[in-house]
Amino acid sequence: MTSVKAMFRASTVDAKQGVIYYQVIHNRVVRQLTTSYQIYPNEWDGKTIVSTGDNARHDYLKTTSERIDWDLKLLRSIVNQLDNRQQRYTADDIIATFKQSAKEYSLFNFMQGIIARLQQLGKQRTSETYRATLRSFMQFRDGKDIPVEEIDADMMLTYEAHLRNRGLARNSTSFYMRILRAVYNRAVEKGVTVNRNPFKQVYTGVDKTVKRAITLKAIKQIKNLDLTLQPSLEFARDMFLFSFYTRGMSFIDMAFLRKRDLANGVLTYRRRKTGQLLFIRWEKCMQEIVKKYGTLPDSPYLLPIITAPGNAERAQYQTMLHRVNYCLKKIATLAAIPVQLTMYVARHSWASAAKSKNIPISVISEGMGHDSEMTTQIYLASLDTAVVDRANAQILKDL
Repeated sequence: MTSVKAMFRASTVDAKQGVIYYQVIHNRVVRQLTTSYQIYPNEWDGKTIVSTGDNARHDYLKTTSERIDWDLKLLRSIVNQLDNRQQRYTADDIIATFKQSAKEYSLFNFMQGIIARLQQLGKQRTSETYRATLRSFMQFRDGKDIPVEEIDADMMLTYEAHLRNRGLARNSTSFYMRILRAVYNRAVEKGVTVNRNPFKQVYTGVDKTVKRAITLKAIKQIKNLDLTLQPSLEFARDMFLFSFYTRGMSFIDMAFLRKRDLANGVLTYRRRKTGQLLFIRWEKCMQEIVKKYGTLPDSPYLLPIITAPGNAERAQYQTMLHRVNYCLKKIATLAAIPVQLTMYVARHSWASAAKSKNIPISVISEGMGHDSEMTTQIYLASLDTAVVDRANAQILKDL
């Protein structure tokens, strides 16, 4: 038999706070685990913390009470797991496992561990999506951590409602849910919790969305804007056009293009998202943008997106992306384009323009560098690069 309970040890000094400790009894062997939680004698009723009516202490006592409940649940969970192994264990084993597992069994710490591991593996983009999800869930929880095993269907439904009340669309709420589900499944695999299927009632699919694309006519309107007196808008416009010219190259790939990637009239780069290697025939319109802005002599990069090489480069890319997208919204207004213009619109617009030219889906897929994780990859075939280059040249002739 095993028992676990919280107890209070009063201070030997009058009017001083005592401490909470946990008593673990297993096979008549008693062990104590002292905590850092301190309360006054009148705040303990023999079993739990009680409020004394002092508003200044209320939040502290409430939080401390929640932490004690959490610790006790963790200790009892550890006892159950040790029992299920059907092997002999001691009270000391329970205490040792608790000390080792306290952080791992908390959702926030468990996710932080996954994020750190993703960064070690070089999966920076994935780690950022996990971090964004963690921030969102922490906001929902008002910063209060929770044991992984307490995640249930009701909590996920409440979190989904919280996201919808903030104005997020179904695809956005599904994004967070899918990441949390991946974290939860990993916790199940590691034996941190048993699978209670907490995501069975929330939406984790992907709705079809209206493609954010603009016509070639709109691209021309943007291209013909006189932005000479507004250099920040002009730069944003030119980055948008460069993306379109290069078959919808993503901004992060543009940011990390190196001078050495351009050789013998061919731009060669590997997509950061999929790792696919792409070859683009260098066109005059691309060269005009590169020549217009020049390149920093000490920089290895082709475009002036990262202006301080070697210094928090990803943060520079993210800052520049925000600035460019902000300017693109102003450009959309100037060009009378009823679309929320972003860099991503350039990618969809190239695909839309290619489709309007009756270019085969397989060629479009190859040109955009889609891989098996994209639905368009179903149509992907092994193509000669020249076929894709001819398709791009055909589009650019109409500008």
